[in-house]
Amino acid sequence: MKLSASEKTRLKKRYGPWAVVTGASSGIGLEIAGQLASAGIHLLLHARREETLRAIAHDFHRKHGIQTRLVASDASTPAGVSAIVEAAKNMDVGLFVGSAGFGTSGLFVESSLEEEINMLRVNCEAILSLTHHFSNVFVRQRRGGIILMSSLVGFQGVPYAASYAATKAYVQSLAEALSVELKPMGVDVLAAAPGPVASGFGERANLKMDVSLKPEQVGVPILRALGRKSTVLPGFLTKFLVGSLRTVPRWGKVRIMKMVMGGMTKHQRAIA
Repeated sequence: MKLSASEKTRLKKRYGPWAVVTGASSGIGLEIAGQLASAGIHLLLHARREETLRAIAHDFHRKHGIQTRLVASDASTPAGVSAIVEAAKNMDVGLFVGSAGFGTSGLFVESSLEEEINMLRVNCEAILSLTHHFSNVFVRQRRGGIILMSSLVGFQGVPYAASYAATKAYVQSLAEALSVELKPMGVDVLAAAPGPVASGFGERANLKMDVSLKPEQVGVPILRALGRKSTVLPGFLTKFLVGSLRTVPRWGKVRIMKMVMGGMTKHQRAIA
């Protein structure tokens, strides 16, 4: 899926010339970065692996002639977040895409507390810090865009992914509120809430996803929605899943998600 010429022009004019994309080395972050590069928007790319970022930057420059800056840091640490802020100083940034994140799965009582806290720092604390920073930048310049990666699991509790779903509920709520607060100041905020996406996320979260979206199925719908919606449910699978649960009460959604997530984790024995 590709952006139309008119969409590329809109994105570059409204959110260029530079965009900051965290989690840009794989999955949805990489897909969105590639689409922005095709629109001629220069990129500050963030991820943990510098070698991977260098290869991506080289590819984007070769294909699209854009400029890139790289930040290889751990977003779970204050120093890692500060490195992104510092690298973006004196740059004409018009878009922030917060795509860095990871998930855990399984029984909460059997989880590693250290890993759960680390996820909270990446998925919530880093997003809070960076969104606060770029919100202020964009308000001062009276223009800008923010894309935060929510998830289908962020709309109700999800047994066997309790902490992960809670982090995405935070992101969803934050984006919804900021889309209203910042709109009069010229800043567009979008929560992107896809269903399961085939990427490195599933492997790290120890999930087996038999049916999933591909990153290239969600990147373009997300960018198209920026400035037009406060929440986007990208991809047919996402819309189908949301539609199927629309009339189910919240407690029922939790029970359904228990069966769905139980079938995707090694803790299937726990759903009986």
